[in-house]
Amino acid sequence: MIKVGLDIGNSKISCAVCDFKINQKPRILAFVNLPTTNLNKNANTNIYTLKKDISEIIQIAAKESQTEIQSINLNIPVSGSNSYYYNSEISIENEIINELHLKKAINQSEFFDESKEHKNILNYIVDYEVDNKLIKVSPIGNFAKKINVKFYKLSINQNIINTYQNLFDELKIHIANFIPTPVSSALATLNEDDQELGAICIDLGESSTSIAVFENKKLIFCDSVSIGSKNITNDIARGISTTKESAERLKNLYGSVLSSPSDEYEIIEVPIISSEENQFRQINRSTINLIIKPRVEETLEMIWQKLKQYGLIKKGIKNLVLTGGGSQLDGVEEYAKIIFDSNVRLGKPAILDGLNKVFSGPQFSQTLGTVFYQESHYEINFLKKSKNLNKNTVFGRFSSWLDRYI
Repeated sequence: MIKVGLDIGNSKISCAVCDFKINQKPRILAFVNLPTTNLNKNANTNIYTLKKDISEIIQIAAKESQTEIQSINLNIPVSGSNSYYYNSEISIENEIINELHLKKAINQSEFFDESKEHKNILNYIVDYEVDNKLIKVSPIGNFAKKINVKFYKLSINQNIINTYQNLFDELKIHIANFIPTPVSSALATLNEDDQELGAICIDLGESSTSIAVFENKKLIFCDSVSIGSKNITNDIARGISTTKESAERLKNLYGSVLSSPSDEYEIIEVPIISSEENQFRQINRSTINLIIKPRVEETLEMIWQKLKQYGLIKKGIKNLVLTGGGSQLDGVEEYAKIIFDSNVRLGKPAILDGLNKVFSGPQFSQTLGTVFYQESHYEINFLKKSKNLNKNTVFGRFSSWLDRYI
């Protein structure tokens, strides 16, 4: 099976084509990365330019992989999304829990609700409480007085979905799955132990920072904050009156979240914005780092507050993985250990056959993660399909839907 993943970034568009064969390691057939300008991931951009860029990268990827690309997994940001938990509780009066009890809990919940303004991208059961006791597997077969089913839902602005849908319809390419950015990043960087024992993946992107939390081999939360490495670049540019291009270079070459006594004595020559050409001034390295640290601290604190808001700090997950281009900033791992009081490591995409080392860095986690997405991994299937069920009936459609999502 060949899967194609596409990530539309602010400054680049990346496409991965991967071949999955039974009993063999996945193999990358093509990975294409093209720079773009004036794009943002909410599709609020020049559609003609975006369509042209996507068409170009698809053609290149198809040629390199010798594959006809008709369907893709599309990475989509979660900025401005609705992300929350909800519950459904039913009384069963000391009976054995069966499928009908769970159907009732689902049917009386907001599981089927979808507004005109937002499209449900993720919507599934996270865990159960049986007589106030938390369990993470199907409760069928247990005696109980009551059962509480906990759901997680993520919905994206429908206008964003429609914009992408129309664009790819014009290109005659089917969007198989819209994959939230945090999920893509996590799938590329978290191993099986991470996903089972519990891990938090933070993607420090260019325009936003996203978060995905896994436990018991399933996603239990994802969200984002609208601060990214671009904000650090802008802070440096404003702070020392230099160009954004120069600020980006200074951040990458000299930037650090942690201070060192030697920073005061390391002198750097930087161009300044002036009416005259080739104007420079000298600053010490500590000047740059004193600008960087507050922004990184703000970003990580906002993520920590998100986790606290949704009760995830109490879970005690101590495994933190940093990925994305911003994760390469010197000292960010050490500083994250202080903020989250956790074990922290830099998450790079899994080593894949056929992948050029140039594209193996954390800045490409989102793209590579899209090809690993499997819808079945985000389903809790406690109901077996009924092969003889008439899916044209109301109950048939309901049960078919349950088979897919529960």
